[in-house]
Amino acid sequence: MEVIEGTATVEDVDAFVATLGEIGDEHGCAVQAFDARYVVGRDHLERAVACADRARAQGEAIADDHAVEILLYAAGRRQISQALEMGVAEGECPVAVLVHGVTESANEGEAAAAVTDLLEPAETLSAYDEERVRDFFGVSDRELAATDAGLAALVGERVALLSVEK
Repeated sequence: MEVIEGTATVEDVDAFVATLGEIGDEHGCAVQAFDARYVVGRDHLERAVACADRARAQGEAIADDHAVEILLYAAGRRQISQALEMGVAEGECPVAVLVHGVTESANEGEAAAAVTDLLEPAETLSAYDEERVRDFFGVSDRELAATDAGLAALVGERVALLSVEK
């Protein structure tokens, strides 16, 4: 798995997503873009990939497309329309684009290089929006006060719990 960080200027979301899909298809990879303000770190994405891979291996995938499956787990949601809030939007957006090989002939390096060409380089994973994350994942003051685990751990729990909610 590779994560490419940067800023995307998206004029047409559908066209941007289609371009990522084409890159993925060409290189045997799932390619999924996230609005980085919702991603609490690389571990968040790694857990989503692991859960999505496990669901697919066990024949329990929610989505037909591997990249969408990863998005669903990262969002902790079963509904694609709700999970898409974590995706890119029109305009300038801090992004984290995940590239994950899904075929035997996958070439993550080439896919990542192609994605890099679409972005302005910037560090984005270290700058999530805490209030946005808390609202999206439903993390209350009370829940945070009840644990010393921190926001990233609570988000990771929601990612893992998606498979339980089936």
